[in-house]
Amino acid sequence: MDPATGQTAATTAPDPGARPAGFSLLSVVLPCYRLAARVEDNLARCAASLRAQGIPFELVPVDDGSGDGTDAALARAAAALAAQGAAVRPVVLPQNGGKGAALVAGFRACRGSHVLLLDGDLELSPDRAGDFLRRMARTGADAVIGSKMHPDSRVDYPWRRRVASRVYYGLVKLLVGLPVHDTQTGMKLFSRAALGHAFDRMVTKRFAFDLEVLAILRDAGMRVEEAPIELDYTGKAGSLTLKNVRDVLVDTAAIFYRTRILGYYRSLDPRPMPDPAPLVTAVVACPGAGAVLRECVAALGRQRETYPALEAVVLPDAPTGEAWPDWVREIPTGKVLPSDKRNAGIREARGAVVAFLDDDARPLPGWLEAAVPRFSDPAVGAVGGPAVTPPEDPFAAKMSGRVYENPLVSAGARRRYVPTAVRDEDDLPSCNLLVRADLLREIGGFNSENWPGEDTVLCLEIVHRRGRRMVYDPAAAVAHHRRPLFGPHLRQVSRYARHRGYFAKKFPETSRRFAYFVPSLLLVGTIATPLGLAASCITVAPTATAAVRLSVDALSILGCTGLAVLALYLALVIAFSFSTRLRAWAWTAAGIVATHYAYGWNFLRGLFARSLPDGVKPFDHRD
Repeated sequence: MDPATGQTAATTAPDPGARPAGFSLLSVVLPCYRLAARVEDNLARCAASLRAQGIPFELVPVDDGSGDGTDAALARAAAALAAQGAAVRPVVLPQNGGKGAALVAGFRACRGSHVLLLDGDLELSPDRAGDFLRRMARTGADAVIGSKMHPDSRVDYPWRRRVASRVYYGLVKLLVGLPVHDTQTGMKLFSRAALGHAFDRMVTKRFAFDLEVLAILRDAGMRVEEAPIELDYTGKAGSLTLKNVRDVLVDTAAIFYRTRILGYYRSLDPRPMPDPAPLVTAVVACPGAGAVLRECVAALGRQRETYPALEAVVLPDAPTGEAWPDWVREIPTGKVLPSDKRNAGIREARGAVVAFLDDDARPLPGWLEAAVPRFSDPAVGAVGGPAVTPPEDPFAAKMSGRVYENPLVSAGARRRYVPTAVRDEDDLPSCNLLVRADLLREIGGFNSENWPGEDTVLCLEIVHRRGRRMVYDPAAAVAHHRRPLFGPHLRQVSRYARHRGYFAKKFPETSRRFAYFVPSLLLVGTIATPLGLAASCITVAPTATAAVRLSVDALSILGCTGLAVLALYLALVIAFSFSTRLRAWAWTAAGIVATHYAYGWNFLRGLFARSLPDGVKPFDHRD
C-alpha cells in the first residue's frame, strides 16, 4: 500500500514530479540464476509495472552463469519487450560468481541516473518502485532499501526466516552498527553516485554483499532510508541451510574486521580514470599452452569490455598453436627464466603501463579500473593488489590458500592473499604487479641473477633507490591458482625461504625483517627443547664444578621454557586454523606447522649460502 493514498503503487496515478534530484532514468538490475522457465514472464511483469507507474526505465537482467538456458530466455525477452518500446539490456556472465558479482556486472552495463537492484525471481513486487523513488525525493536519501520489518510491509514469510532475520539484525547492530533493521531484502534503490561509490570499494561478492554495500555507504556518511515491501516467499523456506548461515556469518565477520578494525573502506581513495585511458600491456610469462593460460587470456578479454585500452603479450617456451585474438601477441622465448621472459615482454610492450601476470592468475572484474587511476599521481611508480584463491580450486589447493592467508603464516604479508586496506608497499609479487613502462626501461627490467626473487629486487629498486611510490590497492585483485598442499606447496615455500634468507644478507632494506626470521627461531627452539629436557633428567655429581651445575640448570630451564612455548604455539595453530569443517581445520593446522618448519630450515640454508639458491634452475611452474 502507498501510505499516502491507500492504493498499491501500480494503481497510483503516475507522478513524474515525485522524483529524486537529478533523476532521468531508472535502471533495474535483476540478477538471475537458473530462471529459464520464469524469467521472460518476470521481465514482462516488471516492465508493465514500471510503465504503469510512469517511470522511465531500462531493464538490465544478469544471467549469473546459469547454464540452463537462462541466457537464451533473456535474449527472447529482450526482443519481445523491445517490440513494445521497452529497453532491455541483458548481461550474460560466463560462470557463476555469486549475486554480488552479478549486480556489479549489471551496474557497469546500465545507464540510469538511479539504480534499482531487484531479485530476478520477483518474489519482491516491482510495484513498490514508485514509492521508493518518492521516499528518496522526500528524504534526500542516497539509498532506499526494502525492509521486511517495516510496519507497512506485506509479507508472506516463514517463521524460521523471521527468527533468522531478527537474530541477524541483532548481530549486525552489534558488529557493524548499521541504523537499519533489514540488510538482506533483495530490493534496493540507489543514486548512481552512491552505488558507484560502494561498488568501487567492494570486497564481498557472495553472501554478505548487501551488508557490505550499506556499511560502505555508512562509512562515507551517506543517508539510507527503509521502505515497506510486498513479499511472497511461498515455497522458499528450504533455502535457509546451515551452509548458508555459516557463509553469511563468515562474510559478516570479515566486514566487521574491515570496517571496525582496519578502517578499510575509509582508507580507499579511488581516483577518476585518466582521459584518455593509457594503453596497458599485460605480460604473461608461461612455460606453454594449457587450461590456465586460456583462462588468463579469457579473463583479460573480459577486462577489455570495461577497459578497451589493453593488449597482451604471451611468452611461452615454444609456439602454443592457440588462435589468440588480435590484441594478443604470442612471442616464444625458448626455455629461459621467468625474469628473462618478462624482460622480453617489456621490450615488446607498447603500453605506458606494463601489467605482469602469471599464467595461472586471472584478473578479477575492476582490476585495471582500480589500478590505472593510481598512476595519475606522478610519484607512483607501481601498483599491486592481492592474489586470492579461486573458489573452484580443488580441496588441497584451497587448503594451500588457507595456509597462506593465515596470520600465523603471512603476518604483515597477508595482504598479498586477502584484500586489506590501501597502503604504500615496498615488496609485492610479480603475479599481480603493474609498473610504468618508462620506469622499467630506466631500471633495466628484472635482474635474472636474482630468480626467484627478482620481483623483490625490482620493487626495492623502484621504492628505495628510485624514490617512487608503490601502492597496494585491494580492489586491483587477481585470482591465483594455488599449488596443492602438501608436496608442491612446501616446495614452493622452500624456494621462497631460500631466496629470502639469502636476500636478508644482500638486500637488508626489504628482507632483513624480524618476521622472516621467526620460523627459523621456531625450528631452532624445537630442536633445542628436547636437549634441554634431557638435561633436566641428568643427575649432577656432588663433585661437579659450579660451571657444570649452572650449565645443566640453564639447559633445564631452556627445555621447560621451550616446551611451554611449543604448547602455546600449537594452541595458537589450532585456534587460528578453525573451520566448521573438521577436515579443513585439520589440513590447515598441519599445513601451518609444515610451512613454518619448511620455511625455517630453508631460510637458514639461504642465509648461510655463498650464492643465491635456485638461481640457475629452469622455469619451475607447477612445483
